[in-house]
Amino acid sequence: MSTLDSLQYAQSVWNDILVYLQQMHSPLVRQWFHELVPQDMTGGLLTVRCATAIQQQYVAVKCRDMFTEAVQSVTGKLVSVNFTCGTTAAAAGNRLADIYSNEVILSPDYSFDNFVTGPTNRMAHAACQAVAERPGKTYNPLFIHGAPGLGKTHLLQATCQEILRRQDDTRIIYLSCDSFINHFMECVQSGDMHQFRNIYRNRVDVLVIDDIHFLAGHDRTQEEFFHTFNTLYQQSRQIILSSDSPPNEIPELEDRLISRFNSGLVTRVERPCFETRCAIVTKKARLRGINLPENVVRHIASRVESNIRELEGAITKIQGYAMLNGGRYDLDTARQALEDMVPPSERMVSIQQIIDQVTAFYNVRLSDLQSKKRHKSITLPRQVCMYLARQRTRYSLEEVGGYFGGRDHTTVMHAVEKIEEARRIDSTFADMLNRIEMSLLAAAAKSA
Repeated sequence: MSTLDSLQYAQSVWNDILVYLQQMHSPLVRQWFHELVPQDMTGGLLTVRCATAIQQQYVAVKCRDMFTEAVQSVTGKLVSVNFTCGTTAAAAGNRLADIYSNEVILSPDYSFDNFVTGPTNRMAHAACQAVAERPGKTYNPLFIHGAPGLGKTHLLQATCQEILRRQDDTRIIYLSCDSFINHFMECVQSGDMHQFRNIYRNRVDVLVIDDIHFLAGHDRTQEEFFHTFNTLYQQSRQIILSSDSPPNEIPELEDRLISRFNSGLVTRVERPCFETRCAIVTKKARLRGINLPENVVRHIASRVESNIRELEGAITKIQGYAMLNGGRYDLDTARQALEDMVPPSERMVSIQQIIDQVTAFYNVRLSDLQSKKRHKSITLPRQVCMYLARQRTRYSLEEVGGYFGGRDHTTVMHAVEKIEEARRIDSTFADMLNRIEMSLLAAAAKSA
């Protein structure tokens, strides 16, 4: 077959391949797949050109099997798939493969263009953009914290992609804290610490570590990371860290590391508001080539309040139901798909579950909460219990007060007002309260 014939053949089956993927692997299909270009099909190999090195690495690692399945199904032949890109981009892709060692694969979805900003994440987004423009000079270190599923990983990956777009020879190491710990322990056991230190201190321009809170309790790893941090910082190499908690709330973390982490910019991402969730749903759906009606978007955003991963899961469920309903993305399909998803704001819990979570968090006893003690260490958790009882149960003010030592309704009202005010003006307290609520809802879900 001539080169022209092989190109024409590849192009002739390409649309059928995309249709097959949409039918059989719709949750994995992305709108940017249409940017992939078939080059030829010879010798049992379909060659596909990608627009960027990020796309090439992503489809080669994450999607090769499903593309191979698709081309074999469409052609009826034993064909494999190879992904390429331009010369310069290919060199960048090779560097990515060497640096990341497949620990973290950057997703084209996780770019700044695809990130939806709102009042709860605007500061973190702006900080990441500033770091991408001037790594090592603007905010160093950059520490992003917040509950799981709120977009921290998206921001980290977007920052890496923008740095590489601006200067594609930047050496980036992006890995989870668990992987850093495991690599350190392996090198300790093999007596190869020279190689470990050479990689993390001499062969990196940007060090990105996800879930740094897992350093807690690993004394030897903390010691090594402390010296790695100092070396990179003194050389103006960028350090980006993410965590579920701010530095001073990570248990069993050395004071000197807390000090280092706080020396740069510490910024938080919180749960998105309703309007932001609507924008996220629209953006995530369009990445899959789906244009959802406004009423469907609002229905998803009203049913899922906690995090972005659950929003994506809701879109996936609706996508599956739509395929069974003739491709209809209407409100009836959305309601059918999400009928078992009860938003946290509508979930009822018991006062006992509230007490269990609050007493465990503050390390106090129920007898203390029901006593006349007025020390802050007792009054605060008592007020938190009263606040959560009013928010999460159907008990009246009098009933709640009666449960906590026979207090009257004005005491409960005062407690609710105090906690609402503290939540509004104290970001640290608001973060703690959010974590108590998430633990409470998780416990309620398990017992349901």
